[in-house]
Amino acid sequence: MTQTQTPIAFELEFITGLKHIFEEKIVFNKLLGLAVTSVTPDQVTARINMRPELVGHYDYDRIHGGVISAGLDAMGGLAVMAAIGARHLDEPVAKRLERFTKLGTIDLRVDYLRPGIGTHFALHAQVLRLGSRVASTRMEFLGADGTLLSTGAGAYIVS
Repeated sequence: MTQTQTPIAFELEFITGLKHIFEEKIVFNKLLGLAVTSVTPDQVTARINMRPELVGHYDYDRIHGGVISAGLDAMGGLAVMAAIGARHLDEPVAKRLERFTKLGTIDLRVDYLRPGIGTHFALHAQVLRLGSRVASTRMEFLGADGTLLSTGAGAYIVS
């Protein structure tokens, strides 16, 4: 007989706290216009609306590669925080959010597959492995129509 596991649902306070950290407290994310759209233990999603300040190639209104890499890095960190939050559900929300202070990027790889042209972009990330000291993530940067524009892989220190 197989047991079915109840999916983990985060408290509104935890999700609101993560959104506040990633959208407001990290001022560079705010500058990018990163808006978190979903936080679950398995995947996080966000959106960046195209603006003239984000243009990297003026002839094509193509988004700057640095916006893509910074967005993917932020998403990798957010995915790690969601996974840590799920691992430590027994802790109060404030303590789980405080764990962000120990998070840092160790390595980031970005593959630019197609030009980033569009009105807005979707970002997705998930944790591949959450160890006691290091987490590995996979990220995607998609166009408004869902076309995969860039991928990322990141390693993050978690302790």
